[in-house]
Amino acid sequence: MKVFVIGGGGREHALCWKLKNSPSVKKVYCAPGNAGIALDAERVGIPAGDIDGLLQFAKSNLIDLTVVGPEDPLTQGIVDRFEREKLRIFGASKAAAEIEGSKVFAKELMKKAGIPTADYRVFTDRKKALNYALTMPGGSVIKADGLAAGKGVMVCRSTVEIEEALDLIFTKRAFGASGDRAIVEKPLKGEEASFIAFTDGETVVPMASCQDHKQVYDDDKGPNTGGMGAYSPAPVVTGAVHDRAMNEVVIPAVKTMAEMGRPYKGVLYAGLMIRDGKPYVLEFNARFGDPETQPLLMRMKGDLAQVMIATIEGKLKSAELNWDPRPAVCVVMASGGYPGSYEKGKPIMGLEKAAAIEDVVVFHAGTKKEGDRIVTSGGRVLGVTALGKDIPGAIERAYQAVAAIKWDGAHYRKDIGAKATKDK
Repeated sequence: MKVFVIGGGGREHALCWKLKNSPSVKKVYCAPGNAGIALDAERVGIPAGDIDGLLQFAKSNLIDLTVVGPEDPLTQGIVDRFEREKLRIFGASKAAAEIEGSKVFAKELMKKAGIPTADYRVFTDRKKALNYALTMPGGSVIKADGLAAGKGVMVCRSTVEIEEALDLIFTKRAFGASGDRAIVEKPLKGEEASFIAFTDGETVVPMASCQDHKQVYDDDKGPNTGGMGAYSPAPVVTGAVHDRAMNEVVIPAVKTMAEMGRPYKGVLYAGLMIRDGKPYVLEFNARFGDPETQPLLMRMKGDLAQVMIATIEGKLKSAELNWDPRPAVCVVMASGGYPGSYEKGKPIMGLEKAAAIEDVVVFHAGTKKEGDRIVTSGGRVLGVTALGKDIPGAIERAYQAVAAIKWDGAHYRKDIGAKATKDK
């Protein structure tokens, strides 16, 4: 079959790489892609937000399966548009994608479904939000309601940080209409994990556990990013935590969405905070995580395209996911200055040397080709991903590959996966 992947980041490179290796797939296209994706798929020069253009390409090229990577096209209703044209597409409908498109909606869903999450209040006024936030001992978490590329959540530990966060949302309008409303919530303590599952609206099939690293600096310091690295499996997700995440979080969410007339088909991501063996939901996403997808697809066995088709057709009950027992670690290499301002166009050296290391795949995110050179073109540039016999082995191999890659100003965390080894 012919598969069309929408997006151009590290997650989409991992999807293209995995789908290219699916026995039932003969051709992979990607729009808009990046310099690394060009090694695994034919790039199409259509922006991920151009739904009319993407739809026309899928029709003209007789695409059998379209896979949506980023959240923006989902919240714009790309799945609804493709389905009206009788085209097979993997992803959440516009109504279902509101679980990510609005944090207020997600909180209301959790309340309705009895899903454990932090106490919160919603505000449209900066002063009222500030007065409430200052009543919370130990600081507060401030969230812009809408999409903000992973940067709309601010953990504030002081009055100054609370004021800065609310100014960013309400005064500076840094997130545009996404900041029309803000959530102020009580901080949750514990260890984070990503719980990602396929669902056809009834059956839920979980992927392996994973842990992301949101902050830009080591020891979880600095501002939030789209993600600086990930590893799978996550030891914090024990068998008991896994069962609770399924029975107290994901299954109730899918069931409640159906009851609300918003049947959820696709992949559902629950960002969890785990405390004393109990999972609490930090956020829901309506798509694969980035960078979690990179280590997860390195470990996933079998035909991803067939799992996606079973999801679309309501036949997920017959699907089976198997996992390489070896752990995988992904280290994100970013442009200096990210998640703030950064320079582009820096030539990248050492890509071939890194890719030649056994059980390493270098997934591209913010790259483009200029002549014979590959240069930086985004904040997160590469996701260097490795398998190992155990987590320390995967960490060592990933950083061996990272050390082979150079460009002016490259930045990466040096502690990805460390939490998984702290008790060893």
